[in-house]
Amino acid sequence: MQILYKNKNIVIDAKNHITVLDLFKEEIAKSNNTIIACRYNNEVKGLKFKIPSDGTIELIDITDKDGMRVFQRGLIYIVAKAFHDIYPQALLTVNYQLYHSMLCEIEGLDITDEVIKKVDDRIKDIIEKNIPIQRKVMTKEEAKEFYSKEKTLKGKLQLDLEQKKEVTLYYCEDYYNYFYGVMPISTGYIKKYELSKYHDGFLIRYPSRNNPKELRKFIQCPKLLETLDEYEDVHKTLNVNTLYKLNEIIKNGNIKDYILMDEALHEKKIAKIADIISDNKNKKVILIAGPSSSGKTTFAKRLELELRLNGLKTKTISVDNYFVERSNTPKDENGEYDFESIDAIDRELLNNDLIKLLKGEEIKAPTFNFHKGTKEYRGNTMKLAEDEILIMEGIHCLNDKLTFLIPAEQKFKIYISALTVLNVDYYNRISTTDTRLIRRIVRDNQFRGYSALHTLKMWPSVNRGENKNIFAYQEEADVMFNSSLIYELSVLKDYAMPLLKEIGADLPEYSEAKRLYSMLSYFKTIPSNLVPMNSLLREFIGNSIFEA
Repeated sequence: MQILYKNKNIVIDAKNHITVLDLFKEEIAKSNNTIIACRYNNEVKGLKFKIPSDGTIELIDITDKDGMRVFQRGLIYIVAKAFHDIYPQALLTVNYQLYHSMLCEIEGLDITDEVIKKVDDRIKDIIEKNIPIQRKVMTKEEAKEFYSKEKTLKGKLQLDLEQKKEVTLYYCEDYYNYFYGVMPISTGYIKKYELSKYHDGFLIRYPSRNNPKELRKFIQCPKLLETLDEYEDVHKTLNVNTLYKLNEIIKNGNIKDYILMDEALHEKKIAKIADIISDNKNKKVILIAGPSSSGKTTFAKRLELELRLNGLKTKTISVDNYFVERSNTPKDENGEYDFESIDAIDRELLNNDLIKLLKGEEIKAPTFNFHKGTKEYRGNTMKLAEDEILIMEGIHCLNDKLTFLIPAEQKFKIYISALTVLNVDYYNRISTTDTRLIRRIVRDNQFRGYSALHTLKMWPSVNRGENKNIFAYQEEADVMFNSSLIYELSVLKDYAMPLLKEIGADLPEYSEAKRLYSMLSYFKTIPSNLVPMNSLLREFIGNSIFEA
Protein backbone atom coordinates (compact mmCIF):
# COMPACT_ATOMS: atom_id res chain seq x y z
CA MET A 1 0.00 0.00 0.00
CA GLN A 2 1.01 3.64 -0.43
CA ILE A 3 1.01 6.24 2.31
CA LEU A 4 1.26 9.99 1.73
CA TYR A 5 3.46 11.26 4.56
CA LYS A 6 2.06 14.79 4.95
CA ASN A 7 4.88 16.15 7.15
CA LYS A 8 7.27 15.84 4.19
CA ASN A 9 4.72 15.55 1.38
CA ILE A 10 6.25 12.29 0.11
CA VAL A 11 4.71 8.92 -0.76
CA ILE A 12 5.94 5.85 1.15
CA ASP A 13 5.46 2.20 0.20
CA ALA A 14 4.38 0.18 3.24
CA LYS A 15 3.23 -3.32 4.03
CA ASN A 16 -0.41 -3.79 5.05
CA HIS A 17 -1.33 -3.33 8.72
CA ILE A 18 2.08 -2.04 9.76
CA THR A 19 1.84 0.20 12.84
CA VAL A 20 2.55 3.91 12.58
CA LEU A 21 5.28 3.44 15.19
CA ASP A 22 7.08 0.81 13.10
CA LEU A 23 6.69 2.65 9.80
CA PHE A 24 8.03 5.96 11.13
CA LYS A 25 10.45 4.68 13.78
CA GLU A 26 13.36 6.80 12.55
CA GLU A 27 11.27 9.96 12.13
CA ILE A 28 9.84 9.61 15.64
CA ALA A 29 13.27 8.94 17.19
CA LYS A 30 14.95 12.02 15.71
CA SER A 31 12.08 14.48 16.15
CA ASN A 32 12.95 17.63 18.12
CA ASN A 33 9.60 17.50 19.96
CA THR A 34 8.12 14.23 21.21
CA ILE A 35 5.75 12.78 18.60
CA ILE A 36 2.82 11.45 20.57
CA ALA A 37 0.13 10.50 18.00
CA CYS A 38 -0.82 10.84 14.34
CA ARG A 39 -3.65 11.74 12.01
CA TYR A 40 -4.59 9.02 9.55
CA ASN A 41 -6.90 10.39 6.83
CA ASN A 42 -7.47 13.42 9.13
CA GLU A 43 -8.52 11.25 12.07
CA VAL A 44 -6.46 11.19 15.27
CA LYS A 45 -4.93 7.78 16.02
CA GLY A 46 -2.42 6.35 18.49
CA LEU A 47 1.10 5.39 17.40
CA LYS A 48 0.25 1.68 17.56
CA PHE A 49 -2.54 2.13 15.04
CA LYS A 50 -2.30 -0.52 12.31
CA ILE A 51 -2.59 1.18 8.93
CA PRO A 52 -5.33 -0.70 7.03
CA SER A 53 -4.99 0.74 3.51
CA ASP A 54 -3.72 3.57 1.33
CA GLY A 55 -4.10 6.96 2.94
CA THR A 56 -2.40 9.99 4.44
CA ILE A 57 -0.43 10.10 7.68
CA GLU A 58 0.58 13.18 9.63
CA LEU A 59 2.75 12.74 12.73
CA ILE A 60 1.82 15.13 15.55
CA ASP A 61 3.64 16.33 18.66
CA ILE A 62 2.41 18.51 21.54
CA THR A 63 2.83 21.73 19.56
CA ASP A 64 -0.30 20.50 17.73
CA LYS A 65 -3.67 21.02 19.48
CA ASP A 66 -4.58 17.33 19.09
CA GLY A 67 -1.13 16.30 20.30
CA MET A 68 -1.51 18.47 23.40
CA ARG A 69 -4.86 16.84 24.17
CA VAL A 70 -3.22 13.39 23.98
CA PHE A 71 -0.42 14.62 26.26
CA GLN A 72 -2.89 16.00 28.83
CA ARG A 73 -4.90 12.77 28.89
CA GLY A 74 -1.74 10.75 29.40
CA LEU A 75 -0.52 13.03 32.17
CA ILE A 76 -3.83 12.92 34.06
CA TYR A 77 -3.92 9.12 33.62
CA ILE A 78 -0.46 8.78 35.17
CA VAL A 79 -1.29 11.13 38.06
CA ALA A 80 -4.50 9.17 38.73
CA LYS A 81 -2.55 5.89 38.66
CA ALA A 82 0.06 7.28 41.07
CA PHE A 83 -2.65 8.30 43.56
CA HIS A 84 -4.33 4.92 43.14
CA ASP A 85 -1.04 3.11 43.82
CA ILE A 86 -0.24 5.06 47.02
CA TYR A 87 -3.67 6.13 48.31
CA PRO A 88 -6.15 3.64 46.79
CA GLN A 89 -9.13 4.92 48.82
CA ALA A 90 -8.73 8.54 47.70
CA LEU A 91 -10.97 9.80 44.89
CA LEU A 92 -9.28 12.12 42.39
CA THR A 93 -11.41 14.70 40.58
CA VAL A 94 -10.17 16.91 37.73
CA ASN A 95 -12.02 20.19 38.21
CA TYR A 96 -10.94 23.07 35.98
CA GLN A 97 -8.32 24.24 33.54
CA LEU A 98 -6.34 27.24 34.82
CA TYR A 99 -3.50 28.72 32.73
CA HIS A 100 -1.71 25.62 31.39
CA SER A 101 -2.76 23.67 34.49
CA MET A 102 -5.49 21.37 35.69
CA LEU A 103 -6.90 22.00 39.16
CA CYS A 104 -7.63 18.72 40.92
CA GLU A 105 -9.19 17.78 44.24
CA ILE A 106 -8.97 14.63 46.32
CA GLU A 107 -11.81 13.27 48.43
CA GLY A 108 -10.77 11.28 51.48
CA LEU A 109 -7.26 12.70 51.73
CA ASP A 110 -5.71 15.94 53.02
CA ILE A 111 -3.30 17.37 50.48
CA THR A 112 0.00 18.06 52.25
CA ASP A 113 3.55 18.63 51.00
CA GLU A 114 4.29 15.05 52.02
CA VAL A 115 1.39 13.70 49.94
CA ILE A 116 2.50 15.72 46.89
CA LYS A 117 6.09 14.51 47.31
CA LYS A 118 5.09 10.82 47.56
CA VAL A 119 2.78 11.02 44.56
CA ASP A 120 5.29 13.00 42.51
CA ASP A 121 8.01 10.39 43.22
CA ARG A 122 5.64 7.67 42.07
CA ILE A 123 4.78 9.62 38.89
CA LYS A 124 8.47 10.00 38.05
CA ASP A 125 8.94 6.26 38.61
CA ILE A 126 5.99 5.41 36.33
CA ILE A 127 7.32 7.71 33.58
CA GLU A 128 10.89 6.43 33.87
CA LYS A 129 9.77 2.80 33.50
CA ASN A 130 7.95 3.70 30.26
CA ILE A 131 5.11 1.27 31.01
CA PRO A 132 2.71 0.43 28.15
CA ILE A 133 -0.77 1.97 28.32
CA GLN A 134 -2.88 -0.73 26.72
CA ARG A 135 -6.31 -0.37 25.20
CA LYS A 136 -8.72 -3.15 26.12
CA VAL A 137 -12.01 -3.55 24.24
CA MET A 138 -14.92 -5.50 25.76
CA THR A 139 -18.35 -6.42 24.52
CA LYS A 140 -21.15 -4.77 26.44
CA GLU A 141 -21.95 -8.07 28.13
CA GLU A 142 -18.33 -8.44 29.25
CA ALA A 143 -18.37 -4.83 30.42
CA LYS A 144 -21.54 -5.32 32.48
CA GLU A 145 -19.90 -8.25 34.23
CA PHE A 146 -16.75 -6.20 34.74
CA TYR A 147 -18.66 -3.28 36.31
CA SER A 148 -20.69 -5.57 38.56
CA LYS A 149 -17.43 -6.87 40.05
CA GLU A 150 -15.46 -3.62 40.17
CA LYS A 151 -18.20 -1.30 41.52
CA THR A 152 -16.83 1.68 39.61
CA LEU A 153 -18.16 4.32 37.22
CA LYS A 154 -14.96 4.63 35.18
CA GLY A 155 -16.03 4.54 31.53
CA LYS A 156 -19.47 3.21 32.46
CA LEU A 157 -21.16 5.94 30.43
CA GLN A 158 -20.28 3.92 27.31
CA LEU A 159 -22.83 1.24 28.29
CA ASP A 160 -25.69 3.71 27.74
CA LEU A 161 -24.74 4.61 24.17
CA GLU A 162 -26.77 2.66 21.63
CA GLN A 163 -24.32 3.47 18.82
CA LYS A 164 -21.41 1.95 20.77
CA LYS A 165 -21.30 -1.83 20.49
CA GLU A 166 -18.19 -2.14 22.66
CA VAL A 167 -16.70 -0.61 25.81
CA THR A 168 -13.08 0.52 25.94
CA LEU A 169 -10.78 0.86 28.96
CA TYR A 170 -7.08 1.66 29.25
CA TYR A 171 -4.81 -0.55 31.35
CA CYS A 172 -1.38 0.20 32.81
CA GLU A 173 -0.05 -2.62 35.02
CA ASP A 174 -3.04 -3.34 37.29
CA TYR A 175 -4.62 0.11 36.95
CA TYR A 176 -7.51 0.76 34.57
CA ASN A 177 -9.38 3.92 33.63
CA TYR A 178 -11.09 5.44 30.61
CA PHE A 179 -10.33 8.66 28.76
CA TYR A 180 -12.50 9.95 25.95
CA GLY A 181 -9.92 10.17 23.20
CA VAL A 182 -6.58 8.83 21.98
CA MET A 183 -3.94 8.09 24.65
CA PRO A 184 -0.13 7.91 24.54
CA ILE A 185 1.04 4.33 23.96
CA SER A 186 3.21 4.34 27.08
CA THR A 187 4.01 6.43 30.15
CA GLY A 188 7.43 7.55 28.84
CA TYR A 189 5.85 9.98 26.38
CA ILE A 190 5.07 12.38 29.23
CA LYS A 191 8.13 14.52 29.78
CA LYS A 192 7.46 17.95 31.28
CA TYR A 193 4.98 18.47 34.15
CA GLU A 194 4.79 19.73 37.74
CA LEU A 195 2.60 19.02 40.77
CA SER A 196 1.96 21.77 43.34
CA LYS A 197 -0.46 22.40 46.18
CA TYR A 198 -3.09 24.97 45.28
CA HIS A 199 -6.50 26.14 46.52
CA ASP A 200 -8.38 23.15 47.97
CA GLY A 201 -6.30 20.62 46.04
CA PHE A 202 -3.35 20.66 43.70
CA LEU A 203 -2.32 21.73 40.21
CA ILE A 204 -1.11 19.46 37.44
CA ARG A 205 0.97 21.88 35.40
CA TYR A 206 2.00 21.22 31.79
CA PRO A 207 3.85 23.15 29.06
CA SER A 208 2.21 25.30 26.41
CA ARG A 209 2.03 24.25 22.76
CA ASN A 210 4.25 27.21 21.88
CA ASN A 211 7.04 26.13 24.23
CA PRO A 212 6.70 22.40 24.95
CA LYS A 213 10.02 22.07 26.83
CA GLU A 214 9.34 24.64 29.55
CA LEU A 215 6.63 25.37 32.12
CA ARG A 216 5.42 28.95 32.10
CA LYS A 217 5.14 30.86 35.35
CA PHE A 218 1.68 30.20 36.77
CA ILE A 219 -0.60 33.26 36.65
CA GLN A 220 -3.06 33.57 39.52
CA CYS A 221 -6.70 34.11 38.54
CA PRO A 222 -8.64 34.39 41.84
CA LYS A 223 -11.81 35.95 40.39
CA LEU A 224 -12.09 33.28 37.73
CA LEU A 225 -11.52 30.54 40.31
CA GLU A 226 -14.14 32.01 42.65
CA THR A 227 -16.69 32.10 39.82
CA LEU A 228 -15.98 28.47 38.87
CA ASP A 229 -16.20 27.36 42.52
CA GLU A 230 -19.53 29.13 42.97
CA TYR A 231 -21.13 27.25 40.08
CA GLU A 232 -19.52 23.92 40.88
CA ASP A 233 -20.70 24.09 44.50
CA VAL A 234 -24.30 24.67 43.38
CA HIS A 235 -24.25 21.76 40.95
CA LYS A 236 -22.57 19.48 43.47
CA THR A 237 -25.39 20.33 45.88
CA LEU A 238 -27.90 19.47 43.14
CA ASN A 239 -25.90 16.26 42.48
CA VAL A 240 -25.55 16.96 38.77
CA ASN A 241 -21.84 17.71 38.35
CA THR A 242 -21.07 14.87 35.91
CA LEU A 243 -22.53 13.87 32.56
CA TYR A 244 -23.40 10.41 33.90
CA LYS A 245 -25.62 12.02 36.56
CA LEU A 246 -27.13 14.48 34.07
CA ASN A 247 -28.03 11.64 31.69
CA GLU A 248 -29.65 9.73 34.56
CA ILE A 249 -31.81 12.77 35.40
CA ILE A 250 -32.86 13.10 31.74
CA LYS A 251 -33.56 9.36 31.49
CA ASN A 252 -35.72 9.48 34.62
CA GLY A 253 -37.78 12.40 33.26
CA ASN A 254 -36.74 14.89 35.97
CA ILE A 255 -34.82 17.39 33.86
CA LYS A 256 -37.47 20.17 33.91
CA ASP A 257 -36.76 21.04 37.54
CA TYR A 258 -33.01 21.17 36.89
CA ILE A 259 -33.48 23.46 33.88
CA LEU A 260 -35.58 25.85 36.00
CA MET A 261 -33.04 25.77 38.84
CA ASP A 262 -30.15 26.45 36.44
CA GLU A 263 -32.03 29.36 34.90
CA ALA A 264 -32.89 30.65 38.39
CA LEU A 265 -29.17 30.63 39.19
CA HIS A 266 -28.57 32.94 36.21
CA GLU A 267 -31.45 35.20 37.25
CA LYS A 268 -30.18 35.42 40.82
CA LYS A 269 -26.63 36.28 39.70
CA ILE A 270 -27.77 38.97 37.22
CA ALA A 271 -30.02 40.52 39.88
CA LYS A 272 -27.09 40.56 42.31
CA ILE A 273 -24.88 42.35 39.74
CA ALA A 274 -27.67 44.90 39.15
CA ASP A 275 -27.92 45.49 42.91
CA ILE A 276 -24.16 46.12 43.18
CA ILE A 277 -24.36 48.70 40.37
CA SER A 278 -27.46 50.36 41.82
CA ASP A 279 -25.91 50.62 45.29
CA ASN A 280 -22.94 52.53 43.86
CA LYS A 281 -24.28 55.83 42.50
CA ASN A 282 -20.88 56.75 40.99
CA LYS A 283 -21.04 53.96 38.42
CA LYS A 284 -22.17 55.53 35.16
CA VAL A 285 -20.51 53.36 32.47
CA ILE A 286 -21.11 49.61 32.47
CA LEU A 287 -18.46 47.82 30.39
CA ILE A 288 -19.13 44.23 29.29
CA ALA A 289 -16.55 41.94 27.65
CA GLY A 290 -16.15 38.24 27.07
CA PRO A 291 -15.00 35.73 24.47
CA SER A 292 -17.03 34.64 21.46
CA SER A 293 -20.40 32.96 22.10
CA SER A 294 -20.54 33.87 25.77
CA GLY A 295 -24.09 35.22 25.46
CA LYS A 296 -23.20 38.89 25.91
CA THR A 297 -26.25 40.18 24.01
CA THR A 298 -28.86 38.36 26.10
CA PHE A 299 -26.94 39.05 29.31
CA ALA A 300 -26.90 42.79 28.59
CA LYS A 301 -30.66 42.82 27.92
CA ARG A 302 -31.44 40.90 31.09
CA LEU A 303 -29.16 43.17 33.10
CA GLU A 304 -30.99 46.22 31.70
CA LEU A 305 -34.30 44.79 32.97
CA GLU A 306 -32.88 44.20 36.45
CA LEU A 307 -31.45 47.73 36.53
CA ARG A 308 -34.83 49.16 35.52
CA LEU A 309 -36.44 47.30 38.42
CA ASN A 310 -33.92 49.10 40.64
CA GLY A 311 -34.96 52.46 39.19
CA LEU A 312 -32.06 52.88 36.74
CA LYS A 313 -32.63 53.52 33.06
CA THR A 314 -30.00 52.50 30.53
CA LYS A 315 -28.71 53.60 27.17
CA THR A 316 -26.42 51.57 24.95
CA ILE A 317 -23.47 52.93 23.04
CA SER A 318 -21.85 50.73 20.40
CA VAL A 319 -18.05 50.60 20.11
CA ASP A 320 -18.55 49.34 16.53
CA ASN A 321 -19.57 52.85 15.47
CA TYR A 322 -16.21 54.23 16.58
CA PHE A 323 -13.82 52.43 14.23
CA VAL A 324 -11.07 54.56 12.73
CA GLU A 325 -11.26 55.38 9.03
CA ARG A 326 -10.33 52.39 6.88
CA SER A 327 -7.11 54.05 5.70
CA ASN A 328 -6.00 54.35 9.37
CA THR A 329 -6.87 50.76 10.34
CA PRO A 330 -3.79 48.85 11.58
CA LYS A 331 -2.66 45.74 9.75
CA ASP A 332 -1.54 42.37 11.10
CA GLU A 333 1.64 40.44 10.31
CA ASN A 334 0.07 39.18 7.08
CA GLY A 335 -0.76 42.67 5.84
CA GLU A 336 -4.51 42.20 6.48
CA TYR A 337 -6.65 44.77 8.28
CA ASP A 338 -6.65 44.00 12.01
CA PHE A 339 -10.13 45.05 13.11
CA GLU A 340 -9.62 43.39 16.52
CA SER A 341 -6.72 45.67 17.44
CA ILE A 342 -7.54 48.33 20.03
CA ASP A 343 -5.89 50.79 17.63
CA ALA A 344 -8.72 50.07 15.16
CA ILE A 345 -10.96 52.10 17.52
CA ASP A 346 -11.09 55.89 17.39
CA ARG A 347 -10.50 56.10 21.13
CA GLU A 348 -10.05 59.87 21.17
CA LEU A 349 -13.50 60.47 19.69
CA LEU A 350 -15.11 57.75 21.81
CA ASN A 351 -13.72 59.16 25.07
CA ASN A 352 -14.63 62.74 24.19
CA ASP A 353 -18.20 61.64 23.47
CA LEU A 354 -18.34 59.64 26.71
CA ILE A 355 -17.14 62.64 28.73
CA LYS A 356 -19.82 64.85 27.15
CA LEU A 357 -22.52 62.28 27.87
CA LEU A 358 -21.44 61.95 31.50
CA LYS A 359 -21.69 65.76 31.82
CA GLY A 360 -25.26 65.63 30.52
CA GLU A 361 -24.37 67.13 27.15
CA GLU A 362 -25.80 65.99 23.83
CA ILE A 363 -23.55 64.33 21.25
CA LYS A 364 -23.85 63.69 17.54
CA ALA A 365 -23.72 59.90 17.40
CA PRO A 366 -21.73 58.40 14.53
CA THR A 367 -22.76 55.37 12.49
CA PHE A 368 -19.91 53.41 10.97
CA ASN A 369 -20.44 52.42 7.34
CA PHE A 370 -18.53 49.14 7.08
CA HIS A 371 -18.96 48.99 3.32
CA LYS A 372 -17.31 52.38 2.78
CA GLY A 373 -14.99 52.11 5.82
CA THR A 374 -15.92 55.49 7.27
CA LYS A 375 -17.97 57.09 10.05
CA GLU A 376 -21.15 58.84 8.96
CA TYR A 377 -23.35 61.33 10.80
CA ARG A 378 -27.00 60.74 9.91
CA GLY A 379 -28.63 63.14 12.36
CA ASN A 380 -28.62 60.70 15.30
CA THR A 381 -28.06 62.38 18.66
CA MET A 382 -27.66 61.02 22.19
CA LYS A 383 -27.96 62.48 25.68
CA LEU A 384 -27.75 60.92 29.12
CA ALA A 385 -30.36 61.89 31.72
CA GLU A 386 -29.59 62.07 35.45
CA ASP A 387 -31.21 58.69 36.12
CA GLU A 388 -29.60 56.96 33.13
CA ILE A 389 -26.38 54.98 32.82
CA LEU A 390 -24.45 53.80 29.78
CA ILE A 391 -23.94 50.17 28.78
CA MET A 392 -21.11 49.40 26.37
CA GLU A 393 -20.09 45.95 25.13
CA GLY A 394 -16.99 45.00 23.17
CA ILE A 395 -13.82 42.91 23.15
CA HIS A 396 -11.68 45.71 24.63
CA CYS A 397 -14.08 46.87 27.34
CA LEU A 398 -11.95 45.49 30.21
CA ASN A 399 -8.86 47.26 28.88
CA ASP A 400 -8.56 50.75 30.39
CA LYS A 401 -6.89 51.98 27.20
CA LEU A 402 -10.33 51.91 25.56
CA THR A 403 -11.86 54.35 28.08
CA PHE A 404 -8.69 56.16 29.15
CA LEU A 405 -10.40 59.49 29.94
CA ILE A 406 -13.15 57.99 32.11
CA PRO A 407 -12.33 57.94 35.87
CA ALA A 408 -12.09 54.41 37.33
CA GLU A 409 -14.75 55.20 39.95
CA GLN A 410 -17.32 55.79 37.19
CA LYS A 411 -16.68 52.46 35.42
CA PHE A 412 -18.08 49.03 36.28
CA LYS A 413 -16.52 46.14 34.38
CA ILE A 414 -18.22 42.79 33.81
CA TYR A 415 -16.50 39.71 32.37
CA ILE A 416 -18.83 37.07 30.92
CA SER A 417 -17.91 33.61 29.66
CA ALA A 418 -19.38 30.11 29.47
CA LEU A 419 -17.25 28.54 32.22
CA THR A 420 -18.28 24.90 31.98
CA VAL A 421 -18.34 23.05 35.31
CA LEU A 422 -19.89 19.84 33.98
CA ASN A 423 -17.42 16.96 33.63
CA VAL A 424 -17.96 13.77 31.65
CA ASP A 425 -16.82 11.95 34.79
CA TYR A 426 -14.28 12.53 37.56
CA TYR A 427 -11.31 12.44 35.16
CA ASN A 428 -12.63 13.76 31.84
CA ARG A 429 -13.57 17.44 31.84
CA ILE A 430 -15.57 19.28 29.21
CA SER A 431 -13.60 22.21 27.86
CA THR A 432 -15.04 25.69 28.24
CA THR A 433 -13.73 26.45 24.75
CA ASP A 434 -15.57 23.43 23.31
CA THR A 435 -18.86 24.63 24.80
CA ARG A 436 -18.43 28.06 23.22
CA LEU A 437 -17.39 26.52 19.90
CA ILE A 438 -20.53 24.37 19.78
CA ARG A 439 -22.65 27.42 20.64
CA ARG A 440 -20.92 29.31 17.82
CA ILE A 441 -21.44 26.49 15.28
CA VAL A 442 -25.17 26.41 16.05
CA ARG A 443 -25.61 30.21 16.06
CA ASP A 444 -23.57 30.72 12.87
CA ASN A 445 -25.79 28.23 11.09
CA GLN A 446 -29.10 29.40 12.58
CA PHE A 447 -28.66 33.13 12.02
CA ARG A 448 -25.81 33.65 9.55
CA GLY A 449 -26.18 30.68 7.22
CA TYR A 450 -22.60 29.51 7.83
CA SER A 451 -21.60 25.84 7.77
CA ALA A 452 -19.79 24.14 10.64
CA LEU A 453 -16.77 23.94 8.34
CA HIS A 454 -16.72 27.75 8.02
CA THR A 455 -16.88 28.18 11.81
CA LEU A 456 -14.12 25.61 12.46
CA LYS A 457 -11.86 27.28 9.89
CA MET A 458 -12.16 30.69 11.53
CA TRP A 459 -12.09 29.46 15.17
CA PRO A 460 -8.25 29.47 15.60
CA SER A 461 -8.19 33.12 14.54
CA VAL A 462 -11.02 33.90 16.99
CA ASN A 463 -9.05 32.19 19.79
CA ARG A 464 -5.91 34.19 19.03
CA GLY A 465 -7.88 37.42 19.30
CA GLU A 466 -9.45 36.31 22.59
CA ASN A 467 -6.08 35.40 24.12
CA LYS A 468 -4.64 38.78 23.19
CA ASN A 469 -7.56 41.12 23.82
CA ILE A 470 -9.88 39.46 26.38
CA PHE A 471 -8.35 36.74 28.56
CA ALA A 472 -5.37 38.95 29.38
CA TYR A 473 -7.74 41.44 31.07
CA GLN A 474 -10.35 39.13 32.65
CA GLU A 475 -9.11 39.65 36.21
CA GLU A 476 -9.62 43.42 35.74
CA ALA A 477 -13.38 42.85 35.94
CA ASP A 478 -15.38 44.02 38.96
CA VAL A 479 -17.60 40.93 38.64
CA MET A 480 -17.67 37.78 36.53
CA PHE A 481 -20.78 36.14 35.15
CA ASN A 482 -20.73 32.46 34.21
CA SER A 483 -23.14 32.06 31.30
CA SER A 484 -22.87 28.27 31.09
CA LEU A 485 -25.91 26.09 31.69
CA ILE A 486 -25.43 22.56 32.96
CA TYR A 487 -27.99 21.22 30.47
CA GLU A 488 -27.09 23.21 27.35
CA LEU A 489 -25.05 20.62 25.40
CA SER A 490 -27.95 18.19 25.71
CA VAL A 491 -30.04 20.75 23.82
CA LEU A 492 -27.38 21.89 21.36
CA LYS A 493 -26.39 18.36 20.28
CA ASP A 494 -29.35 17.88 17.91
CA TYR A 495 -28.52 21.19 16.22
CA ALA A 496 -24.74 20.67 16.05
CA MET A 497 -24.29 16.97 15.25
CA PRO A 498 -25.87 17.04 11.74
CA LEU A 499 -23.72 20.08 10.90
CA LEU A 500 -20.54 18.37 12.09
CA LYS A 501 -21.42 15.24 10.14
CA GLU A 502 -21.34 17.25 6.90
CA ILE A 503 -17.56 17.71 7.21
CA GLY A 504 -15.87 15.04 5.08
CA ALA A 505 -12.84 12.93 6.00
CA ASP A 506 -10.85 14.55 3.19
CA LEU A 507 -10.81 17.89 5.03
CA PRO A 508 -8.26 18.97 7.68
CA GLU A 509 -11.12 20.03 9.99
CA TYR A 510 -12.48 16.46 10.04
CA SER A 511 -10.54 15.43 13.17
CA GLU A 512 -11.97 18.36 15.14
CA ALA A 513 -15.49 17.74 13.80
CA LYS A 514 -15.30 14.06 14.72
CA ARG A 515 -13.99 14.85 18.22
CA LEU A 516 -16.86 17.25 18.90
CA TYR A 517 -19.40 14.86 17.35
CA SER A 518 -18.12 12.02 19.53
CA MET A 519 -18.31 14.16 22.67
CA LEU A 520 -21.89 15.24 21.93
CA SER A 521 -22.93 11.65 21.30
CA TYR A 522 -22.49 10.94 25.02
CA PHE A 523 -25.27 13.40 25.91
CA LYS A 524 -28.88 12.34 26.12
CA THR A 525 -31.12 14.78 24.21
CA ILE A 526 -33.22 17.48 25.84
CA PRO A 527 -35.91 18.88 23.49
CA SER A 528 -35.52 22.61 22.80
CA ASN A 529 -39.13 23.37 23.77
CA LEU A 530 -38.08 22.92 27.41
CA VAL A 531 -35.71 25.90 27.17
CA PRO A 532 -37.35 29.04 28.65
CA MET A 533 -37.92 31.89 26.16
CA ASN A 534 -35.76 34.32 28.17
CA SER A 535 -32.88 31.81 28.52
CA LEU A 536 -29.44 32.89 27.42
CA LEU A 537 -29.33 29.64 25.43
CA ARG A 538 -32.03 31.06 23.11
CA GLU A 539 -29.40 33.45 21.73
CA PHE A 540 -27.95 30.42 19.93
CA ILE A 541 -30.97 28.27 19.07
CA GLY A 542 -33.51 31.01 18.36
CA ASN A 543 -37.00 32.06 19.52
CA SER A 544 -35.67 34.30 22.28
CA ILE A 545 -38.13 36.71 23.83
CA PHE A 546 -35.43 39.36 23.34
CA GLU A 547 -35.29 38.98 19.56
CA ALA A 548 -36.38 42.07 17.63
